Amino acid sequence: MSASEENTESTIPCVLITSSDSGFKEEELIKQILSSQTLPEPVKREESVAWYPWTINNKYYTADVRLCVVPSTFQMSSEIAQSMQAFIAYFDSSVKDGLEKLHPWISVVEDLAPEVLILVCDRVYENGVTRHAAQQWCLSHAFELVELNPQELPDEDDDFPESTGVKRIVQALNANVWSSVEMKDGHNQGFGLMSSLVASRHNNPHPHNCQDPPSSSLPVEGSLVSEEANHTENGTNTDTQGDTVVDAMTDLDIQELANLTAGDADVDNFERLFTKLKEMKDKASSLPHEQRKVHAEKVAKAFWMAIGGDDDEIDGLSSGEES
Repeated sequence: MSASEENTESTIPCVLITSSDSGFKEEELIKQILSSQTLPEPVKREESVAWYPWTINNKYYTADVRLCVVPSTFQMSSEIAQSMQAFIAYFDSSVKDGLEKLHPWISVVEDLAPEVLILVCDRVYENGVTRHAAQQWCLSHAFELVELNPQELPDEDDDFPESTGVKRIVQALNANVWSSVEMKDGHNQGFGLMSSLVASRHNNPHPHNCQDPPSSSLPVEGSLVSEEANHTENGTNTDTQGDTVVDAMTDLDIQELANLTAGDADVDNFERLFTKLKEMKDKASSLPHEQRKVHAEKVAKAFWMAIGGDDDEIDGLSSGEES
């Protein structure tokens, strides 16, 4: 691979896929995502790490991404870290300690904060990892639980049945706003808006339950103080400073989005809206993990209300403060 090809490859976003279950290889999940019996030729391979090509192609956009197999945190590299925009982890739910093997990944995910976080298993088990245990883990780490073969299927009489299995995984990946996205002509529907809302709701199901420990790799500016003498005071000041930054960004973003949604429903205005959403994502990426979640949550809630959504429909999207 030439230097120019390597540079191009490094700019393509990736979905990191890992499995802590020795009986289920990452490649099996990739085949299910691609709806293929065989794997495509990897565009790159470094020992046990492999990058498989995937072009997301729906009625609204196309986006080139890489499905990247990374068996453990020891294989993480700066290249993967910089391109990772989604994280999918498979675990063995048939044993009670199945989730414990994913513990090394938690700090990686908290530091890099990919937009999509999905926890996958075959199905939950009463004698292994129960549904309650899996859901509590997801709430604590801002993941979405997906069972590939759930015992309980959605009610067919439900007007809006939830997707399950690999279909839900593909749906979540299609809803993300990828950095490599290329919009298709002639679609002036509010896909950009709704995809951001869907992604925010699934990526941060209950942010108020997520207790993220301070991360040394994501410091708030000016927070490098004596750890013992100033820990409590600094923590309070940092929270206040962070909230101020988030509130200011949120107000500006909501105002700009409101102006765009008030415009004519034409292709040009939709493209400006989509561009603005990407700019917001890039701007919010500079925030620490918890502040980024709060910012995404507030913007999504305000935007949902702006287009006539019912507040009761997004009660689950809350960080615990007063709306």
